[in-house]
Amino acid sequence: MVLETVGDIGELELLRRLQPFCQGIGDDGAVLPRPEASLVVTTDVLVEGVHFSDRTTAPEDVGWRAVAANLSDLAAMGAVPLGITVGLALPGTVAVAWVEAVYRGMLACLGDYGGDILGGDVVRSSQVSLAITALGQGDPARMLYRDRAQPGQVIVATGAHGASRAGLELLLQPESGVGLVSGMRDRFIRSHQRPRPRFDAVAALHHCFPSGKGTALPVAAMDSSDGLANAVLHLCQASGVGARLVRSHLPFPPGLLSWVGPETALDWTLYGGEDFELVLALPPEIALALTQSLGPEAAIIGTVEAGEGVILLEQAEDGDGQPLPWENSFRHF
Repeated sequence: MVLETVGDIGELELLRRLQPFCQGIGDDGAVLPRPEASLVVTTDVLVEGVHFSDRTTAPEDVGWRAVAANLSDLAAMGAVPLGITVGLALPGTVAVAWVEAVYRGMLACLGDYGGDILGGDVVRSSQVSLAITALGQGDPARMLYRDRAQPGQVIVATGAHGASRAGLELLLQPESGVGLVSGMRDRFIRSHQRPRPRFDAVAALHHCFPSGKGTALPVAAMDSSDGLANAVLHLCQASGVGARLVRSHLPFPPGLLSWVGPETALDWTLYGGEDFELVLALPPEIALALTQSLGPEAAIIGTVEAGEGVILLEQAEDGDGQPLPWENSFRHF
């Protein structure tokens, strides 16, 4: 008998099969309700050769990215950080200076956004990996979940997408950036190496709603670490709805279209991943106020529709478009 593997079924099916064992699968973090402030817990694992390498990521940036990935999940739940624990697995041949630099990067990120390193574990391994569990808290009535999207809402991206993928390209193929002005090159690389979780967008979102206790926010939310298209598809699947995105409304980073052309720019913006923005579904009037407060790179990119599936239109007035396939999205297996 041939045994089924996780590679055969893929990440989504694996998560579906694990869900009966877990209460928290399905959102960016698990919420433990408490009367005054819900506790939010999230875990992320970075593996050398998969999520970072010496070729693209200095050790301080490894530490920063590892923390930022977890803090972005807290932001997507509407929580603020309390602290992290760190599980570090590494070969005995790794330089102590490299490990210390990773921890300096972690502290730098926490210094900007809050929280402390609360503890963890170090083990021997044949490969470097970094597993971080982040703890956060938030108002129980103002937690954000993926399953709250409703027909008639619009979809908001809190910032540009594709910049991290552009930065990775420049790090792997430096010659590909000939002709880019230095400021643009630096911005793309920094977007990849030092992503910034969008707690500011969460604060702006909360400011758009009355502060009355006990009223759940009519908002669906997810971070876009696995790509803009992936986030929209997940929100729709969790909420049992469909969506229509408009290509001309997508949040392309300044300079990307002129550098790589429209088709590559579209691919990187939809599927590049690791931009760590937030993708939200919310009422149109709130979305307009939010994007105005966040600045020009925040955008209303589409609408939530009854039904299922996500369609990409060239222009808002178009009747037909192309479906966004799951298979183009980032897959762990």
